[in-house]
Amino acid sequence: MSDLSGTHAIVTGAGQGVGRGIALALAKAGANVAVVGRTLEKCQNTVAEIEAAGGRAIALSCDVGHRDEVESTVQQVFQLFGSIHILVNNAHTSRPLVSMVDTSDRDLAIAFKGYYGAVYMMQACYPHLQASRGSVINLGSVAGLRGDHGMMAYASAKEALRAMSRTAAREWGPQGIRVNVVCPFSESPGVQYMIDTHPGFIDELTEQTALKQLGRSEQDVGATVVFLCSDGGRFMTGQTLHVDGGIWIAP
Repeated sequence: MSDLSGTHAIVTGAGQGVGRGIALALAKAGANVAVVGRTLEKCQNTVAEIEAAGGRAIALSCDVGHRDEVESTVQQVFQLFGSIHILVNNAHTSRPLVSMVDTSDRDLAIAFKGYYGAVYMMQACYPHLQASRGSVINLGSVAGLRGDHGMMAYASAKEALRAMSRTAAREWGPQGIRVNVVCPFSESPGVQYMIDTHPGFIDELTEQTALKQLGRSEQDVGATVVFLCSDGGRFMTGQTLHVDGGIWIAP
């Protein structure tokens, strides 16, 4: 049900954290993976891990906030792989724990850069996804649903991403393209930064989960992405899946 052999995937922000875990999971399921990120060395490290496990991957440097870089990167992937079946938009950054009153134009611009990057990537990949009847996974956040304190810019960008994903799911569904959102709560450099700089913050969030633990980027988040991109998830689109240990339990 989760065999992705013969498929070709792009994962943004895949040099570390959740993106790295997703790239590893896709590769282990048989997909050839384009590991995309701003820092080429980090992407190359992920590729080395994939290749050491017997998978195939390429590393490409790209700042998804620039449309021309995105279009060039997608073209490179298509030329190397010949088709694109899977797009995972994970790249994102923001300044955490900034009150709404103190949120600057720069904070908003940084947070929404990931949103624009996802739009650019989806637009550039559209003809290839149409040809392959492919799948898009966008990474959201429970912060947008809960309205977490100090996360206004980040939460707003992530909710905009979910709204865009629902629209894309309806518009692209007739072409066989599925678009879903995954909201994780798992290990990542961002989480580690919060642990190091704001003692107790992640512990408090973890305590709020039903399972009382932090997720794993590859085994938990990555496995969910693999399922959504496989035949097992072929009838799912426009959905948000929370891979967060129950920090958010929908009614």
